[in-house]
Amino acid sequence: MRTYITGGTVVDTEPEPHALPGAVVVIEDGVIVSVGPDPGPPEPGAEVVDATGRIVMPGLVDTHRHLWQAVLRGVCADRTLGEYLTLVLGRLAPAYDPGDVYAGVLWGALEALDAGVTTVFDWSHVQLTPDHTDAEVAALRESGVRAVFAYGHPGTDDAGRDPGAVRRMREKHFPAGEPGLVTPAFAAWGPVFGPPEAAREDWLLARELDLRISLHAMGEGPVERLHEMGLLGPDVLFVHVNGVPDDGLKLIAGTGGTASVTPEVECRMGHGLPETGRLRAAGVATGLGADTVTVVPGDLFSAMRAALAAENSRPGRGDAPRLTTADVLRMATIEGAAAIGMDDRIGSLRPGKQADIVLLDGEAAGLAPVHDPVAAVVGAGPAAVDTVFVAGRAVKRGGRLLGTGTSTGTSTGPNTGPNTGTGRARELAARSAERLARL
Repeated sequence: MRTYITGGTVVDTEPEPHALPGAVVVIEDGVIVSVGPDPGPPEPGAEVVDATGRIVMPGLVDTHRHLWQAVLRGVCADRTLGEYLTLVLGRLAPAYDPGDVYAGVLWGALEALDAGVTTVFDWSHVQLTPDHTDAEVAALRESGVRAVFAYGHPGTDDAGRDPGAVRRMREKHFPAGEPGLVTPAFAAWGPVFGPPEAAREDWLLARELDLRISLHAMGEGPVERLHEMGLLGPDVLFVHVNGVPDDGLKLIAGTGGTASVTPEVECRMGHGLPETGRLRAAGVATGLGADTVTVVPGDLFSAMRAALAAENSRPGRGDAPRLTTADVLRMATIEGAAAIGMDDRIGSLRPGKQADIVLLDGEAAGLAPVHDPVAAVVGAGPAAVDTVFVAGRAVKRGGRLLGTGTSTGTSTGPNTGPNTGTGRARELAARSAERLARL
């Protein structure tokens, strides 16, 4: 069946963000067929979505988020990075059971969809057992979000590393063939937190299993060590990179590596000013991430505005070009898709790509009147997200999430029971949060 989105102001992002007032978006079998002038009357049985007063845009791409932490919302709002590591990773994460993982990931993924984030790079370092992994993948698939599940060892030492568990994840959940909306990756600790030899083994394993690699890296050292070990490459996504020297950024760019900046978290937790401008000036494809809702809201509108404010107020910028609303919208869409290796499928409204599409209410208070559609998108918030499609399937309409996306209508996670949509997911999250709060 075809779907026609008509009457809206289309904002595409390729090659650069631009508006196409009155364009019609045609979708068939989850793929964008055309974007342009009215193609004429829809055929019988086609769905017509009236987007009058709406801004029609590509779904947002979050390049770094820990979805499992959704049930810990706000617990580190006023904490530093060190305090976060002590509380969340040191005390709470080891207490997670598979049900907590399932509840957090499901609720976090629905939160992302509600805010117009159709793709999440889910950096998960709570893989305590195979059951935890099974719960996470089940929750991602049930939610209906497009996700990259980045498997992370639960610890930085050899006791926490289990290559066999990584192989099991790949073989059980992502066998050869089209994996659907959820695809695998590897969340690496080293060489930042672990010994160099462990990093080498992890890199070789990830590449054997065809897994994109993502790691947190800040300051002088991590990029240089990876270069010395011959481990840099186009399959490596660096997160944060605050304080990485210019030579390190050149090494990333020269080997085709990419980056994810989480501007609000970095400013609030003391990482340092986001390196948005330096990364882009070095030629590194750079996306945005919400990172953790233990500290900040789980939407990319906030991240776009934080990136703008931080970069344009950076001391010593001199005559460097100002970061613009078009720049940050590109980072939240097509450039973010490039950062995670998916710009051939998502991030813009180019025909042939997956129909991950968001409609914003351009008549809402705070957005209307719309003079500049690109600026309006960056100035919006989750409340303006009216409709969301993932691969052509509506997951939100009229400002309301439609529920979770299992084809059977029942949960396949550890907490089984009827699939009653977001109400059930909220209840599971509340139960998990209550249990963890007692620790």
